[in-house]
Amino acid sequence: MKLTVTESVSLDGVMQGLGGPDEDRRGGFERGGWALPLVDEEVGAFLDDVYARADAFLFGRRTYEIFAGSWGLMKDPSPSPIGQALHSRHKYVASSTLTEPSWADTTVIPGEVAAVGELKAEPGGELQVHGSGALVRWLLENELVDEINLLRAPVIVGQGTRLFADAGPDVALDLVDTRTTPNGVTIQVFRPNGPPEYATSTAKASWRQS
Repeated sequence: MKLTVTESVSLDGVMQGLGGPDEDRRGGFERGGWALPLVDEEVGAFLDDVYARADAFLFGRRTYEIFAGSWGLMKDPSPSPIGQALHSRHKYVASSTLTEPSWADTTVIPGEVAAVGELKAEPGGELQVHGSGALVRWLLENELVDEINLLRAPVIVGQGTRLFADAGPDVALDLVDTRTTPNGVTIQVFRPNGPPEYATSTAKASWRQS
């Protein structure tokens, strides 16, 4: 399976508490719910399509608990393509502390390269990661990500957990697709392509030439 990552971030890279004021208040975060007012029909259609392609989901523990406490409690997920996908596909949680997952069709796996590699080796289309910032950073560091869907909202949140840490792996990205929705959300699809190139002290920067 191809491992794909889907993330919604603010212009300043915040990924925390995008769904509502009480979704994630860790670290005294008080600005939750910043993403929902910007979700338009094009964003919704894009996410519906992404979730419909999933053969399985991989979560970090915190995001899994958020999803289980919202999507997992839906009595009838059929009206929502996202709800249908989450309830009908198998869910994996990379965790060393979760022992009794509350959501049906959930398997806890160790957060190890071999364990994720075994999932990727299984037949199927996409193994999808949503949210799960710490897990995503670890997956990138271990070169396990095949594609990234990045939805960047036109808002500066000013506090909260960023998707990418101040110190982490450096990765070159190939841009596969890009679009901007009516509400100004930029949707970009990237594929990691090894380490980035860096200019040397003797290189001439074309943007500085007249």
